[in-house]
Amino acid sequence: MNKQNHQMADFEINELKKDEPDYILNVEKILEKEKRKAAAYTGEGAVFFLVIGAGAFVIFRAVLKQFRQGQQQQQLMIAITHELKTPIAVAKLNLETLQKRKLDETQQQRLIENTIQETNRLNTLCSNILLSSQIETGGYSFSKEAINFSELVKSCTGDFITRFPKRIINNNIASAIYLQGDNLLLQMAINNLIDNALKYSPKDAAITISLEAKDHEILFSVADEGKGIEAAEKKKVFDKYYRVGNKATKEAKGTGLGLYLTKKIIQQHSSTIILKDNIPTGSIFVITFKDS
Repeated sequence: MNKQNHQMADFEINELKKDEPDYILNVEKILEKEKRKAAAYTGEGAVFFLVIGAGAFVIFRAVLKQFRQGQQQQQLMIAITHELKTPIAVAKLNLETLQKRKLDETQQQRLIENTIQETNRLNTLCSNILLSSQIETGGYSFSKEAINFSELVKSCTGDFITRFPKRIINNNIASAIYLQGDNLLLQMAINNLIDNALKYSPKDAAITISLEAKDHEILFSVADEGKGIEAAEKKKVFDKYYRVGNKATKEAKGTGLGLYLTKKIIQQHSSTIILKDNIPTGSIFVITFKDS
């Protein structure tokens, strides 16, 4: 277009008669018009390329996001498959052992407890996947009722003490603390945090579960003595499917849904959850409820 504009200007100048009194003025007008058109073409071209660039950037981001989501879903499916197959295989082996061999009472009870522990893992996994889907689609009906939160925390803690008798699980749970909320969701949030602490800390390290009412707030926390989480990772741990990229996390079982769901549940209760360092080592997850 600039070339055509230049050719048109040359043509118009050639059409002028050099002996006309306004010849110089007319040439200047033609050249000025050529410059204006050239500037307009340049501006239009720049806008055109900017639009193309912006469009390409938006498409690139959408494709990249889709690619990452695909990777996350693939990793989730691999994790879920592993999580499902392992407890099923263990439970099947235990039951076959009970069926084919004559064991004494102590051995039978050990196998039965182990089988129950594995089925509990299956139940937690299925509940997390189902709840995640319901939250995403808005299909879960949030209920609000008066809950003895102290008893709920004690019950959840007791279940883990029974399931993991060899682990050191300390608790400092104040009595008679009540709040308004969804009993099922709160139970799931508590279980996710305790399970997370056990999963990502050494087997000989203690975890501490605390509940107290302080300054019109209810504070629930789970502290572990694991390797801790780097500052750059702290906000990401609540993202869906996200798992901290260190060796301990890679070796531990998980789908990356537990902390994501826990944060969603806490947000449903108009409360907050934060992650702090446990000095000298480990992490502390703290949930703060408003004392109503």
